[in-house]
Amino acid sequence: MASLNHIFIAGNLTKDPEVRYTPSGTAVGTLRLASTRVFMVEGQKKEETCFIDVVVWEKQAEVCREYLSKGSPVLVEGRLQFEQWKTESGENRSRHRIRADRVHFLGRGRDGGGAGGGAAGGEMGDAPAAFQGETAPARPAPRAAPAAPKAEDPGDADDLPF
Repeated sequence: MASLNHIFIAGNLTKDPEVRYTPSGTAVGTLRLASTRVFMVEGQKKEETCFIDVVVWEKQAEVCREYLSKGSPVLVEGRLQFEQWKTESGENRSRHRIRADRVHFLGRGRDGGGAGGGAAGGEMGDAPAAFQGETAPARPAPRAAPAAPKAEDPGDADDLPF
């Protein structure tokens, strides 16, 4: 039997990222994400918002804390984790959360400048200096726009493969 545990979710942070450190010094960050689905029911516009916790580790957690804030739009790629625990009063609790493999920054940073919207926003791969223990740049470098397609000669229409 095959199985796959991979998730993509986009939304906005509901509060600033929080980062704690394990006793060994590993950074563990928590992002609280709201993802809203808009749909129509009998001609009425409805909204359904899902709130989910995202866990980020190591340098990625520190970069998130530095560049993200409440309201920041992000795309998270990772996997679902299920946790169970008992409260001090003995009640059983459980939750699902996302263990992030990558966090893509989709909008502006804290300084008001930034990478713009859409997929051109900074992602963790855009700040390699941050992963080498150096200070990440204030803004990710913009990606080059794709080259415009060449204008085709109308006489080539007969060469189409379909």
